[in-house]
Amino acid sequence: MKTDRIKILIIKPSSLGDVIHALPFLKAIKNTFPQAHVEWVVSKGCEGVLAGNPLIDELIVFDKDSWKHPKDFSKTFREIKKLKRALSAKYFDMVIDLQGLLRTGLMAFLTHSPLKIGFEHAREGSRFFYNKKVSVSKDIHAVDRYLEVAKAIGATTVTKEFPLYIDESARDNIKKLLGDVGEYVVLVPSARWETKRWPAEYFGLLVSKVSHPCIITGSDADIKVAEEVMRVSNGKAINLCNKTNMKELITLIAGSRAMVSNDSGPMHLGAALGIPLIALFGPTDPERTGPYGWKENINFRVLRAGLSCSPCFKKKCKDPLCMSKISVEMVIEELKEYL
Repeated sequence: MKTDRIKILIIKPSSLGDVIHALPFLKAIKNTFPQAHVEWVVSKGCEGVLAGNPLIDELIVFDKDSWKHPKDFSKTFREIKKLKRALSAKYFDMVIDLQGLLRTGLMAFLTHSPLKIGFEHAREGSRFFYNKKVSVSKDIHAVDRYLEVAKAIGATTVTKEFPLYIDESARDNIKKLLGDVGEYVVLVPSARWETKRWPAEYFGLLVSKVSHPCIITGSDADIKVAEEVMRVSNGKAINLCNKTNMKELITLIAGSRAMVSNDSGPMHLGAALGIPLIALFGPTDPERTGPYGWKENINFRVLRAGLSCSPCFKKKCKDPLCMSKISVEMVIEELKEYL
């Protein structure tokens, strides 16, 4: 295989945190094959993390959500057909599936690559689509799992860098949104699972007790949570929920003094950018999905209530004490170290 012209396809569509965790893998691959042509399959909504990155030659964006609604078969069929055309029209020397699900295994299968790589213990039967399987422990952090795959395919220079690209237009837009705001703290009061959310009321109380301006971030799905934080804080926070795209969110976090976040995609952005971070964990395990390097990095703090039932990995709970037992005072004490 001529490594100077090798063509590589990375399949890691989602979620936001997982895409971020795969960035050191990308760096390791490009360190090993600097002249390689690299493409990446990413789901719609996550492409902003990768767009413009000089290590990636092309993004293949697909609508993951259309695959979730089998009743709308025509839309799903069109999306699969479109993706099939995009993948089968190209030749790749190597395809790496870092997602390990049925749909991503199928994506690897649709390519003409002679080398299809994935995890030995990939889910939903996807491993049957690979001809090189990498055995990696499930109990190590996602970043380290992906780097083990990089080593298995010949990566010799493995670093823990997160190559994130910020463009000038994003910087300009954030300056306009913030106006004359100086140092600020970014708050991420929502998360995909309800059980992973520190109460919005607590975020509001935190805002009212912090002297620095606090900026709320989130998507359109988080508007109600953001509004509750604003209500409890008596409007003291700056609500930028659903007002930034992905590039602007990266820029906003990169310019912050500190960050307080639930276990979420933006939390991993903060960690990748090296921002002083307080991560609030309940039903999930920070050993697997915490801010990468939190045990060694003094700028990363993980707060937990210490209940015996945590982590339970449940998306539903009548009374998620693992989150509500993390007090506002606990967070303020940690935040003082950064401010």
